[in-house]
Parts: sequence; structure tokens; C-alpha cells
Amino acid sequence: MTPRPRPTLFIAFWAEAFLFHKKVFSFMFFLTGQDLVAFFQTQIQMKMKLNTWCLCLLFGCFTPSLFGQENPPGLHLLEIPDTFQKDRFWVTVGAGTAIWGSASVILWNSWYRDYPITRFHTFDDRGEWQNMDKVGHFTQTWIESYNGFNGARWTGMKRQNARWSAIALGMGLQLTVEVMDGFSEKWGFSWADIGANTLGAGFFLGQELLWRDQRLKLKVSSRQPTYSDEPVFSTDGAAVSSIKKRADDLYGGSGAVSFFKDYNAQTYWLSANIHSFLPERAKNKFLPWLNVAFGYGANNMFGGFSNTWEEDGAVFTPDPARYKRYKEFYLSFDVDLSKIKTKSPVLRFALGMLNWVKIPAPALEVNTLGKVKFHPFMW
Repeated sequence: MTPRPRPTLFIAFWAEAFLFHKKVFSFMFFLTGQDLVAFFQTQIQMKMKLNTWCLCLLFGCFTPSLFGQENPPGLHLLEIPDTFQKDRFWVTVGAGTAIWGSASVILWNSWYRDYPITRFHTFDDRGEWQNMDKVGHFTQTWIESYNGFNGARWTGMKRQNARWSAIALGMGLQLTVEVMDGFSEKWGFSWADIGANTLGAGFFLGQELLWRDQRLKLKVSSRQPTYSDEPVFSTDGAAVSSIKKRADDLYGGSGAVSFFKDYNAQTYWLSANIHSFLPERAKNKFLPWLNVAFGYGANNMFGGFSNTWEEDGAVFTPDPARYKRYKEFYLSFDVDLSKIKTKSPVLRFALGMLNWVKIPAPALEVNTLGKVKFHPFMW
């Protein structure tokens, strides 16, 4: 089954900013929503253009300065108020609902419309892509819930209500995509995806109830693999292809599209804040932002369940000894950007929104091929 771009709106926008314009944060807060749309609309090729346009609108929704809100005296626009602010609440609800609906329409027309529509059906995709897809759903739902919680708190909503609003947001966004999958012949509604989404939302809620903090954060990194262009012959020897051609067909050739679709490139991380788990007497001796991170990835995947595919009626299966599918486990260091102290609300907001990105650092890899590798610099 063909992988599709991640629907996570927060991930998509910030990955776009990070990959194409590393200096975007120096001026993004002074742009209007219309400027952002025009700026990013030029960056993505093919079908990602429409999706990115929608993502920019979403960012505008969650950037309070775009609304011209009146704030309580002495309260910065990006700070959390002590009391419930109706104006902030209704702006957030209205804009969020409009953008959620617009995003669904754009996603359907730019991706699902190309495939036949069927009756609602399910699909058992457990084990597909070495379960990278399931780890992705788990991570996505946590990120959406976490950001939704912060958005709800920005309105002055009580913490308890903000928790459940965040869960509804994370599950709702993912459910929208699952329902679309259910009507598409190419995919299908996946109960395994729903399970992973539920675990992601529960991971957020459990930490909030236990610590009133997210000591364990979920993060993402991606590298750009180099695929071999050596010829791969069909099983009857009459046709020729290559691993690179197969990867381009599956995952796309550009860095941005690869970031969203290439499971061989992605690594998902559980990043634990060490300082948060130390006894009080030891905390002043340890860096509050230093994390230890545990990563999961997989490689040599050129099909959902196996490395056999068809091109123009010809069947290809690359050398299984050379392209054996395997899993990767990582140990690394990371930085919790939300623990970096700053007096600037704008910088604090930017650091918080980037906190789903794993910071590049040395990493130790152990994989199911029985190999141990050290990466001096891994992202």
C-alpha cells in the first residue's frame, strides 16, 4: 500500500519552515496570514502546494497577533491569562473549525480524489511498513493534543477542561483522515490506526494527570537516504528498474515530500527530560533542558509488507540478502526547548512550537541485522 503524506498539520508546517527557510523565525511574526500563504505557496511541488497553503492558514489561526486581540492590561498577547477570555476562546473555536473543515476539503481534493471512491470499508494494516505508520500515528496524536492543550490554555480555559479539549482535537483530526481512508479504494479505515491514535492521546493525558507536565515528549527526525540506481531486473528478466526509481515512485524525490512519506528516512523519538525526574536536592546541579532520547526507525522498505512490486505488468523483487528489511533502535541526547528560559514571549512561543523536532546529536544505533553503529551527527 502506498504511503501518503502525513496529515498532521503542525508537523507539516514546521517541517516546511525548517527544511526550506531556517531563518524564517526572524521575520515570521511580522507577516500577515496572507503573506505567509504567498510565501510558502511557492515552496512545495505537486500536490503538496494546496496542503501547505492550508497549513499556513492554520498557523495564522494559532498565532494570536494575527487577530488584533485586545488583552488584559499588562498581559502579552502570547501569554496565558489567569482568567477565561471569551474573545480569545471564540476566535480560536471559529478559526479552528473553519480551518479544520477547509483542511479536510483540500486534503480530499488534493490526495484522495485521484483514487476511486468505494463504500466505507476497513483494512488491516498491522505490521505494514514495520509499524512505522503506527508509531507515526501515536506521535502525531500526541503532538496535536499537546499543541491543542497549549492553545486551549491560551484562552484562559481551566486546565482540566483544556486537557479534554486537547484530547478531542488530537483524536478528531486523526479520525477525519481515517474516515477519508475508509471511503478510498486505495486505503481503508484502520482500527490499528485508531488504537495508535488513542495511545497517543492517552500518553498526553496520562502525563498531564500524573505530573501536570509532559516530561516525556515525542519527536521526529528525518534524513535524506541515498538509493542505488543499479539495475534491478524483473522476475522474468524482461524488464529493468532500480531501487532509486522504486523509492522515487513511493516516496517522492524531493526533500520535503521525502520528509512526509519516506519511512526509511524517518526516526521517531521518545525524549525524556532528565531534570524532571531528579530529586529536588539534585536539580540545581543538572541542566534543566538536557534530555535523553530513545529512537525507533526502519530501513530497506520498498513496499508495505514486502519488497516486491509491479511496474507496467512486470514483477520486481530485489536481492533479499542485500535489501533485507530491518528495524533500528537509537540512543541519543536531545534538548527540551520548552525548558530554555527566556523573557521573550515570542521566543518562548517559537521554541515551544519547534519542540517536536529532535535536535541533531550523536547517536548509538542497534539494529535487527545484529549490527551496532555510532553516528557522530544524526538528525
